[in-house]
Amino acid sequence: MYPLLFGLDGGLIFISLVCFWIAASRASRMSASKDRKKLVRRGWVALAAGSLGILAAAGRLVVFSRMHQELGWMFTQERWLVHLPLLLLSAFAAAGLAFPRIARTIRTASPARDDAAIGDELRAGAGHPLLALPIRVAAWLTGLSLYYLFAPPVPFRWVEILTPLAAAAVLIACSAYHQRRRNRNGSRGEWLRMLGTVAVASAIFAGWMYFGSLASKLPGQMSMMTGSMDFGGGVPSERRHGDHRSVVPTSVESLTGPRDRTPDRKVTLTAEKKLVTLPNGRTMEAWTYNGQLQGPELRFEYGQLVEVTLVNKDIEEGVTLHWHGLNVPNAEDGVAGATQNAVMPGERHVYRFVADQTGTYWYHTHQHSAEGVKMGLFGALIVDPKPLAGRAGSAERMDVTVMTHEWQGYGLAIGDPLGGEALKRVSAEPGTTVRLRLINTDNWVQQAYRIVGAPFKVVAIDGVEWNEPSDLTDARLELTTGGRYDVEFVMPEQPVYLAVGRGAGTGLLFSADGEGEAPPVPDGERFDPAFYGKPAALPFDLSSVFDREFTMILDNKLGFYNGTFEQLYTINGHVFPNTPMFMVREGDLVKTTIANRGMVDHPMHLHGHHMLVLSRNGAPVGGSPWYSDTLYVAPGDTYEVAYRADNPGVWMDHCHNLIHAAIGMSMHLAYEGVVSPFVIGNASANRPE
Repeated sequence: MYPLLFGLDGGLIFISLVCFWIAASRASRMSASKDRKKLVRRGWVALAAGSLGILAAAGRLVVFSRMHQELGWMFTQERWLVHLPLLLLSAFAAAGLAFPRIARTIRTASPARDDAAIGDELRAGAGHPLLALPIRVAAWLTGLSLYYLFAPPVPFRWVEILTPLAAAAVLIACSAYHQRRRNRNGSRGEWLRMLGTVAVASAIFAGWMYFGSLASKLPGQMSMMTGSMDFGGGVPSERRHGDHRSVVPTSVESLTGPRDRTPDRKVTLTAEKKLVTLPNGRTMEAWTYNGQLQGPELRFEYGQLVEVTLVNKDIEEGVTLHWHGLNVPNAEDGVAGATQNAVMPGERHVYRFVADQTGTYWYHTHQHSAEGVKMGLFGALIVDPKPLAGRAGSAERMDVTVMTHEWQGYGLAIGDPLGGEALKRVSAEPGTTVRLRLINTDNWVQQAYRIVGAPFKVVAIDGVEWNEPSDLTDARLELTTGGRYDVEFVMPEQPVYLAVGRGAGTGLLFSADGEGEAPPVPDGERFDPAFYGKPAALPFDLSSVFDREFTMILDNKLGFYNGTFEQLYTINGHVFPNTPMFMVREGDLVKTTIANRGMVDHPMHLHGHHMLVLSRNGAPVGGSPWYSDTLYVAPGDTYEVAYRADNPGVWMDHCHNLIHAAIGMSMHLAYEGVVSPFVIGNASANRPE
């Protein structure tokens, strides 16, 4: 509903703008008419076009009301406080000031013959400033409303509201001067005066582009902790204790995994470039871990102390290892410029952590990650539960990781694309319980998965087991960027097909003999985790008393980032480094309201924590406890999520559409007293997104 209402609002603004512009053009030319017939015709066109403009503006009021009814104040505040005054002023200028004079001029001209000459008195009336100028003002104000639609002033900052208003005032003054000169001199010099108005508008636009570009340039070096602090209603520790010295700074470098004992597992991952020839004959440069497309699957056992050594052989841009969804200690999180420096060619970095969460995760670089992940710097990470001593049971089990990725020059593939088989066939004995670990690595893709041939269950989301999942048939699983679903089915006598993507032909076909052809795939209804499974006891809920409460408003607008004009994706109206930093203390119970006012989806990924989803669009979640580390927030959606602040550090919180994060859609969750010594910026090698 929100995209429809947003698009309708934009369409009505555009219609209103075009109509007012036509009306102003016709009205301003009435005094230059050669005869009364042309004057009257121009007057009627001006009235008709202006009336349509007002009707379109009135339609916007209906859209405002419906949007407010459906979505609330958070989605409509600037429409009531900014757009509505502009709309009313436009309607008053046109209908209250201009229309009566146009109508009076038409009545005065109509009794005479159509080809009768226009007298000086009639021409003077047709050229009165209040005949055409108010409609032109209405057009400029409507254009300003269109600007605010694509650069919403949320949260409200008067400088962002008044500066465009001042520019509009200059253009209105130029229009008034243009009209006055037209009335005085007729059509002589009209094109010159129009060019003058265009020149002023162009100068204003060029100045805005130049100074906006300069102001957006990132400094040479800056702390990743740059940005205003938001304490979510809590009291900073130095105020609480009355002395800033009560908080002793802790560096993220000290928040490491265990260093005092021998690791249970040691792994080395070498980042290197590799030139590969795809099955379609094309040659592609890939960035790899250990020369593999995709990186090797890392499989650990719950409770193991893991040591991973990252070696960069020849990736000039630098690399790191981020353990997506695994809540490791902060120093092991692998974010360049926040928890470490990027590992440059010839360097190495050692990560140590205890694998204390079972489930499906993945690892990827967090240095130039939009490019690095696209080029292949990622792999699966699975943490298995400890085997139970003497566990009984004869049922066979099969565990299959389904990691999907869109490779340049090839397309969608499951795992390594070099095998050349879009449809992979797998032998599975009837009665076998098959667990599929679905991992979506692609940027800005809601990947679709459909299972045909057997009922199945979604048994885990983002690494967390689901409570009493029920059977699903023909349901369409849509997995957000960075998200994971674990699904299980019991292999029947007939084949079972996992179809991946929107098209046909890519997937896994399970059968007893490993043969067969893929069956037709029904589209099915989209799986909704909010009401799936059975409720269970929660550590906190909507009725809990929270120590910190934050609001995260996601939006998009036109603007500058690091000197380039972009379609920006904002958090609370800003892009990094001006996004807020949510400040918490260890032990705090934290609630965040996430609302997407923009027109594109955002999978929001909080490092170091799993968020418990409490509500969606005002309705409490009604199924199994739903924990997520990468939450898909569609346009118009509002979520309330909560977590316990139990992992000290400076943690990234960003959109996992990595091209959004690369142009500033990121912020931080910071624990009071924790600081990062690392820097980013144009002069730094660290590029976390």
